[in-house]
Amino acid sequence: MRRFLVWTTLGVLATSLAAPGALNAQGYSVNEHSSCATGRAGTGVASPCSDGSAIVYNPAGLASLAKGAGTFAIGGTFIAPSGNFTDDATGIVSKMNSKVYPVPAVYLTRGLTNTVAAGIGLFAPYGLTTDWPTTSQGRFLGYHTVIHTIYVQPTVAAKLGQRMKVGGGLDVNFAHVQLRQRVDLSTQLVGAPAPPGVTFGNLGIPNGTDFADVNLHANATGIGYHLGLMVEATDRISFGVRYLSRQKVTFKSGNVDISEVSTGILLPASNPFGVPGGTPLDALLASQFAAGGPLTNQTATTALRFPEQWVVGTTLKPTDQLQLFFDVQYTHWEVFKSLDIAFQRLPVVILPENFRNVTAYRFGGQYDVTPATSLRLGYISHDAAEPDGSVVPNLPEGRRSEFTLGVGTRLTNRIHGDVAYQYIDQGDRRGRTVPAGQPDNGLYHFNAHIFGATLAFDF
Repeated sequence: MRRFLVWTTLGVLATSLAAPGALNAQGYSVNEHSSCATGRAGTGVASPCSDGSAIVYNPAGLASLAKGAGTFAIGGTFIAPSGNFTDDATGIVSKMNSKVYPVPAVYLTRGLTNTVAAGIGLFAPYGLTTDWPTTSQGRFLGYHTVIHTIYVQPTVAAKLGQRMKVGGGLDVNFAHVQLRQRVDLSTQLVGAPAPPGVTFGNLGIPNGTDFADVNLHANATGIGYHLGLMVEATDRISFGVRYLSRQKVTFKSGNVDISEVSTGILLPASNPFGVPGGTPLDALLASQFAAGGPLTNQTATTALRFPEQWVVGTTLKPTDQLQLFFDVQYTHWEVFKSLDIAFQRLPVVILPENFRNVTAYRFGGQYDVTPATSLRLGYISHDAAEPDGSVVPNLPEGRRSEFTLGVGTRLTNRIHGDVAYQYIDQGDRRGRTVPAGQPDNGLYHFNAHIFGATLAFDF
């Protein structure tokens, strides 16, 4: 009995920690850090918006500030995902919970001299939240997964001549992770005195019997950097490139809270545990969750890799009112090859992930209807970082097409605002709700609506 419970704990934590993913971009990256930029498909490496978000999209863009000019901007992106899983064999559909998730962005910038500017930004380039009911079919792989990263980036930029700008910043990453999962009793080995290889399912315990809930949560800090270059070839053509460095964030001694879930099952007579017929199975299992038992709260240590990004792009200005943007973003997801987990009491586990590198193509446009008001449109296309065989409820990811629109207007001489909308259309993708190594057993459907608003104050 003890043997089965120890291996249950190991399997639960290993599967949970192996499932980081993304809510609204490839892998677990996020690119919506400015409503102005979102309206034009997140483009702007060659011509960032004037709301301070150059700190993210290209730090070199801060050098456009005149001496003594500054901007303070505060904004948020609100993401409303929708998804479900349809089982091949039963046709049963499990639906994600309907929730809205906020992503903050705050920027403060200032021109220090005619050639040097500085600023500080707060944004979230990586993150995820997926939330399913505790009754969903995939709950045994994970029903609630959260990765929050808040980057705080002090930035400096400078002009090098009339047409070249450079910039860079230090990224301090405040990361949080929470992973929740149920455990299916029917799949667990009984152990002595039952014969070897006998599971609770072999004893008649129904498939999908919840008996434990695992909640892992941890915080950590990482350090990285951000670099950018802009070149204005002519008054109507500019080029840009930016680089966001790789980070490895180690979560030390994360809390693992394990609680018993009532099965309501009564054991029959002549059961392999030698207890009278009618004995509640929950009573037999309860000692394993009590002080000194193998399923008491414990700790685990692991690390998440946040990959480097390269973005190159150009801005064309055919007329004084019209701007066209094209960016290509490459994210080096291959750094997430495996996940190593060290438990407080259990053996180290190494899980293969084998994420794939992803290239995203972003097309945007902006038309100045009046000197104070601009309209924006955009389109994004990218593949998935998650390989076949790894599509699970924690990250039901696939190839995506995304459509954006937005509007910006100057409210006063010193205040301007932007709003944006983005729709994510993801193709259905084969995936699983069963443990790794088993074939995909159904189809994931996913889409999302994204709304953004930013208010900027010039001073």
